[in-house]
Amino acid sequence: MNPDPKDPLLLEHEADGIKELDNLLPRWWVWLFYLTTAFAVVYMLYYHVFRAGQLQVAEYQKEQAIGDKIKSEAISKFESALGALEPVKDQSALAQGQETFMKLCAPCHRPDGGGLVGPNLCDDYWMHGSNYVDNLKIIINGVPEKGMLTWRGVLRPSEIQAVASFIYTFRGTKPPNPKPPENQQQPKKPSEFE
Repeated sequence: MNPDPKDPLLLEHEADGIKELDNLLPRWWVWLFYLTTAFAVVYMLYYHVFRAGQLQVAEYQKEQAIGDKIKSEAISKFESALGALEPVKDQSALAQGQETFMKLCAPCHRPDGGGLVGPNLCDDYWMHGSNYVDNLKIIINGVPEKGMLTWRGVLRPSEIQAVASFIYTFRGTKPPNPKPPENQQQPKKPSEFE
């Protein structure tokens, strides 16, 4: 249906044979436009001019500080109870520990615990203590001078305990081609002059 060429709402320009009608916008649309404009002005004054409210960055930093405090308290509580902890025997916790080990630890210690860049976890020659509590402390604090990351603040206490318990299951296993013990000194070769 073609519009009447004498229609007063018909504008004079056209594009590809299409002419435009000069209709008024719907009232609801105009009022919505006015409301969004007013909201933008109030928002700008409240947050940017008078600084009465916190911007997203400040809100994020505030929430991050609260989260860091909760994390630090949980780790401190966990560390204070370390002496009484024993390896968990629960299969679901060990499965969680295995998953964490495969994702974070196996690249340095091998999936079977035999050691690559990191030491062998299957033998009895541990450089930083071989009992379960020592394992927990090593995971929490890392060994930066040897390249092991600290997992404090990255893993939850339950995850640390699960992965330490899983590592504890490697004790006494015999993986193929394990890394040799690292805390033993090499035997001295007899001197030719003795």
